[in-house]
Amino acid sequence: MQTSDPILSINNLVKQYGDKTAVDGVSLTVARGSFFGLLGPNGAGKSTTIGCITGTARITSGTITLDGLDVVQDYKQARGKVGISPQEFNIDFFGTVWKILDFNAGFFGMRKEKRAVRVAEVLEQFKLVEHKDKRFNELSGGLKRRVMLARALIHEPEILILDEPTAGVDVELRHDLWRHLEALSAAGKTIILTSHYLEEVERLCDEIAIINKGKVVAEGTKQEFIKDGKSLEQRYLEITKEGY
Repeated sequence: MQTSDPILSINNLVKQYGDKTAVDGVSLTVARGSFFGLLGPNGAGKSTTIGCITGTARITSGTITLDGLDVVQDYKQARGKVGISPQEFNIDFFGTVWKILDFNAGFFGMRKEKRAVRVAEVLEQFKLVEHKDKRFNELSGGLKRRVMLARALIHEPEILILDEPTAGVDVELRHDLWRHLEALSAAGKTIILTSHYLEEVERLCDEIAIINKGKVVAEGTKQEFIKDGKSLEQRYLEITKEGY
Protein backbone atom coordinates (compact mmCIF):
# COMPACT_ATOMS: atom_id res chain seq x y z
CA MET A 1 0.00 0.00 0.00
CA GLN A 2 1.41 3.34 -1.10
CA THR A 3 2.00 6.06 1.49
CA SER A 4 3.05 9.71 1.22
CA ASP A 5 6.35 8.80 2.87
CA PRO A 6 9.14 9.02 0.26
CA ILE A 7 11.49 6.05 0.29
CA LEU A 8 13.68 7.33 -2.55
CA SER A 9 14.56 10.95 -3.29
CA ILE A 10 16.74 11.98 -6.23
CA ASN A 11 17.72 15.64 -6.23
CA ASN A 12 19.29 17.31 -9.29
CA LEU A 13 21.25 14.19 -10.26
CA VAL A 14 23.99 14.69 -12.85
CA LYS A 15 26.17 11.92 -14.26
CA GLN A 16 28.87 12.68 -16.80
CA TYR A 17 31.18 10.37 -18.70
CA GLY A 18 33.94 12.66 -19.90
CA ASP A 19 32.27 15.28 -22.08
CA LYS A 20 29.02 13.32 -22.32
CA THR A 21 26.18 14.07 -19.89
CA ALA A 22 24.16 10.88 -19.45
CA VAL A 23 21.88 12.24 -16.69
CA ASP A 24 21.19 15.95 -16.65
CA GLY A 25 19.55 17.28 -13.48
CA VAL A 26 17.09 14.46 -12.75
CA SER A 27 14.89 14.95 -9.68
CA LEU A 28 12.38 12.28 -8.67
CA THR A 29 10.59 11.12 -5.54
CA VAL A 30 9.30 7.57 -5.10
CA ALA A 31 6.69 7.02 -2.40
CA ARG A 32 7.00 4.05 -0.07
CA GLY A 33 4.88 1.18 -1.33
CA SER A 34 4.44 2.55 -4.85
CA PHE A 35 4.90 0.67 -8.12
CA PHE A 36 6.93 3.22 -10.07
CA GLY A 37 7.55 3.04 -13.81
CA LEU A 38 10.75 4.65 -15.10
CA LEU A 39 10.49 4.91 -18.88
CA GLY A 40 12.52 6.30 -21.74
CA PRO A 41 14.18 5.41 -25.06
CA ASN A 42 17.45 3.51 -25.18
CA GLY A 43 20.25 5.81 -24.02
CA ALA A 44 17.87 8.17 -22.22
CA GLY A 45 19.60 7.77 -18.85
CA LYS A 46 17.41 5.18 -17.09
CA SER A 47 20.11 2.58 -16.51
CA THR A 48 22.61 5.25 -15.48
CA THR A 49 20.14 6.60 -12.93
CA ILE A 50 19.66 3.10 -11.54
CA GLY A 51 23.42 2.67 -11.44
CA CYS A 52 23.71 5.84 -9.35
CA ILE A 53 21.04 4.54 -6.95
CA THR A 54 22.81 1.20 -6.49
CA GLY A 55 26.36 2.56 -6.48
CA THR A 56 27.59 0.96 -9.71
CA ALA A 57 27.87 4.45 -11.24
CA ARG A 58 29.58 7.33 -9.44
CA ILE A 59 27.45 10.47 -9.06
CA THR A 60 28.94 13.58 -10.69
CA SER A 61 26.70 15.95 -8.72
CA GLY A 62 23.37 15.96 -6.91
CA THR A 63 22.15 13.66 -4.16
CA ILE A 64 20.21 10.43 -3.75
CA THR A 65 18.71 9.35 -0.44
CA LEU A 66 17.27 5.89 0.07
CA ASP A 67 15.12 5.37 3.15
CA GLY A 68 16.87 8.40 4.64
CA LEU A 69 20.39 7.20 3.80
CA ASP A 70 22.72 9.01 1.43
CA VAL A 71 23.74 6.44 -1.18
CA VAL A 72 27.30 7.83 -1.31
CA GLN A 73 28.04 8.61 2.33
CA ASP A 74 26.11 5.59 3.66
CA TYR A 75 26.78 3.28 0.73
CA LYS A 76 26.87 -0.07 2.52
CA GLN A 77 23.66 0.48 4.48
CA ALA A 78 21.87 2.00 1.50
CA ARG A 79 22.90 -0.80 -0.85
CA GLY A 80 21.47 -3.36 1.52
CA LYS A 81 18.05 -1.74 1.14
CA VAL A 82 17.95 -2.35 -2.62
CA GLY A 83 17.34 -5.53 -4.55
CA ILE A 84 17.94 -5.40 -8.29
CA SER A 85 16.92 -7.76 -11.06
CA PRO A 86 18.84 -6.68 -14.17
CA GLN A 87 17.95 -7.45 -17.75
CA GLU A 88 21.15 -9.43 -18.24
CA PHE A 89 21.67 -12.72 -16.43
CA ASN A 90 24.67 -11.63 -14.34
CA ILE A 91 24.67 -14.89 -12.45
CA ASP A 92 26.59 -18.15 -12.03
CA PHE A 93 25.14 -20.18 -14.93
CA PHE A 94 26.50 -23.43 -13.48
CA GLY A 95 25.35 -22.82 -9.91
CA THR A 96 22.21 -24.46 -8.61
CA VAL A 97 19.20 -22.34 -7.76
CA TRP A 98 19.69 -23.07 -4.05
CA LYS A 99 23.38 -22.12 -4.10
CA ILE A 100 22.70 -18.91 -6.01
CA LEU A 101 20.14 -17.76 -3.44
CA ASP A 102 22.21 -18.89 -0.46
CA PHE A 103 25.30 -17.10 -1.76
CA ASN A 104 23.45 -13.83 -2.33
CA ALA A 105 21.89 -13.96 1.14
CA GLY A 106 25.38 -14.45 2.58
CA PHE A 107 26.71 -11.58 0.51
CA PHE A 108 24.30 -9.28 2.34
CA GLY A 109 25.43 -10.57 5.73
CA MET A 110 22.72 -13.09 6.50
CA ARG A 111 23.96 -15.80 8.88
CA LYS A 112 23.80 -19.49 7.91
CA GLU A 113 20.78 -20.44 10.05
CA LYS A 114 18.70 -17.51 8.84
CA ARG A 115 19.83 -18.08 5.25
CA ALA A 116 18.43 -21.60 5.29
CA VAL A 117 15.03 -20.34 6.43
CA ARG A 118 14.98 -17.41 4.04
CA VAL A 119 16.05 -19.45 1.00
CA ALA A 120 13.28 -21.96 1.74
CA GLU A 121 10.75 -19.11 1.97
CA VAL A 122 11.77 -17.58 -1.35
CA LEU A 123 11.87 -20.95 -3.14
CA GLU A 124 8.29 -21.52 -2.00
CA GLN A 125 7.21 -17.98 -2.87
CA PHE A 126 8.39 -18.25 -6.47
CA LYS A 127 7.44 -21.93 -6.91
CA LEU A 128 11.06 -22.97 -7.34
CA VAL A 129 11.23 -25.78 -4.76
CA GLU A 130 11.27 -28.57 -7.34
CA HIS A 131 14.00 -26.73 -9.28
CA LYS A 132 16.28 -25.88 -6.34
CA ASP A 133 18.97 -28.43 -7.29
CA LYS A 134 18.98 -27.59 -10.99
CA ARG A 135 21.76 -25.51 -12.47
CA PHE A 136 20.73 -22.08 -13.73
CA ASN A 137 21.63 -22.93 -17.34
CA GLU A 138 19.21 -25.88 -17.24
CA LEU A 139 16.19 -23.69 -16.53
CA SER A 140 13.61 -22.32 -18.96
CA GLY A 141 13.53 -18.59 -19.68
CA GLY A 142 10.60 -18.04 -17.34
CA LEU A 143 12.22 -19.95 -14.49
CA LYS A 144 15.44 -17.99 -14.97
CA ARG A 145 13.49 -14.76 -14.56
CA ARG A 146 11.88 -16.10 -11.40
CA VAL A 147 15.31 -16.94 -9.99
CA MET A 148 16.49 -13.40 -10.78
CA LEU A 149 13.52 -12.00 -8.85
CA ALA A 150 14.11 -14.40 -5.97
CA ARG A 151 17.79 -13.44 -5.81
CA ALA A 152 16.89 -9.73 -5.77
CA LEU A 153 14.51 -10.28 -2.84
CA ILE A 154 16.53 -12.78 -0.80
CA HIS A 155 17.85 -10.16 1.64
CA GLU A 156 14.40 -8.57 2.12
CA PRO A 157 15.21 -5.16 0.59
CA GLU A 158 13.05 -2.09 1.00
CA ILE A 159 13.08 -1.37 -2.75
CA LEU A 160 13.02 -3.80 -5.67
CA ILE A 161 14.42 -2.46 -8.96
CA LEU A 162 13.45 -4.36 -12.10
CA ASP A 163 15.23 -3.69 -15.40
CA GLU A 164 13.24 -5.32 -18.24
CA PRO A 165 12.16 -8.23 -15.98
CA THR A 166 10.13 -10.01 -18.67
CA ALA A 167 12.53 -9.56 -21.60
CA GLY A 168 12.77 -12.65 -23.74
CA VAL A 169 9.88 -14.60 -22.23
CA ASP A 170 6.68 -15.62 -23.98
CA VAL A 171 3.24 -14.17 -23.27
CA GLU A 172 2.15 -16.87 -20.84
CA LEU A 173 5.33 -16.60 -18.78
CA ARG A 174 5.12 -12.81 -18.84
CA HIS A 175 1.66 -12.95 -17.30
CA ASP A 176 2.95 -15.42 -14.69
CA LEU A 177 5.70 -12.97 -13.71
CA TRP A 178 3.18 -10.13 -13.61
CA ARG A 179 1.16 -12.08 -11.03
CA HIS A 180 4.27 -12.44 -8.87
CA LEU A 181 4.97 -8.69 -9.12
CA GLU A 182 1.36 -7.76 -8.36
CA ALA A 183 1.48 -9.93 -5.24
CA LEU A 184 4.69 -8.23 -4.09
CA SER A 185 3.15 -4.81 -4.68
CA ALA A 186 -0.04 -5.77 -2.83
CA ALA A 187 2.14 -6.82 0.12
CA GLY A 188 3.61 -3.31 0.26
CA LYS A 189 6.92 -3.72 -1.55
CA THR A 190 8.21 -0.59 -3.29
CA ILE A 191 9.02 -1.49 -6.91
CA ILE A 192 10.75 0.51 -9.62
CA LEU A 193 10.23 -0.90 -13.10
CA THR A 194 11.94 -0.06 -16.37
CA SER A 195 10.43 -1.75 -19.41
CA HIS A 196 9.89 -1.26 -23.11
CA TYR A 197 6.64 -3.22 -22.82
CA LEU A 198 4.27 -0.30 -22.30
CA GLU A 199 1.36 -2.68 -21.72
CA GLU A 200 3.33 -4.08 -18.78
CA VAL A 201 3.88 -0.64 -17.26
CA GLU A 202 0.27 0.39 -17.80
CA ARG A 203 -0.96 -2.74 -16.05
CA LEU A 204 1.44 -2.70 -13.10
CA CYS A 205 2.51 0.84 -12.25
CA ASP A 206 0.65 3.55 -10.36
CA GLU A 207 3.30 6.28 -10.79
CA ILE A 208 5.32 6.93 -13.95
CA ALA A 209 8.23 9.15 -15.01
CA ILE A 210 9.67 9.44 -18.51
CA ILE A 211 13.32 10.32 -19.06
CA ASN A 212 14.57 11.51 -22.45
CA LYS A 213 18.05 12.77 -23.27
CA GLY A 214 19.02 12.66 -19.61
CA LYS A 215 16.11 14.78 -18.36
CA VAL A 216 12.72 14.04 -16.82
CA VAL A 217 10.25 15.12 -19.49
CA ALA A 218 7.02 13.90 -17.86
CA GLU A 219 5.88 12.44 -14.54
CA GLY A 220 2.63 11.76 -12.77
CA THR A 221 0.10 9.08 -11.93
CA LYS A 222 -0.88 6.45 -14.46
CA GLN A 223 -4.36 7.96 -14.58
CA GLU A 224 -2.88 11.31 -15.62
CA PHE A 225 -0.97 9.67 -18.47
CA ILE A 226 -3.91 7.70 -19.85
CA LYS A 227 -6.64 10.31 -19.48
CA ASP A 228 -8.74 11.26 -22.54
CA GLY A 229 -8.86 7.61 -23.59
CA LYS A 230 -5.25 7.42 -24.73
CA SER A 231 -3.07 4.42 -24.00
CA LEU A 232 0.22 4.82 -22.20
CA GLU A 233 1.98 3.85 -25.41
CA GLN A 234 0.29 6.70 -27.32
CA ARG A 235 1.22 9.22 -24.65
CA TYR A 236 4.77 7.90 -24.42
CA LEU A 237 5.29 8.27 -28.17
CA GLU A 238 3.87 11.79 -28.12
CA ILE A 239 6.09 12.81 -25.22
CA THR A 240 9.31 11.30 -26.61
CA LYS A 241 8.48 12.55 -30.14
CA GLU A 242 9.36 9.23 -31.73
CA GLY A 243 6.26 9.12 -33.87
CA TYR A 244 4.10 6.16 -34.69
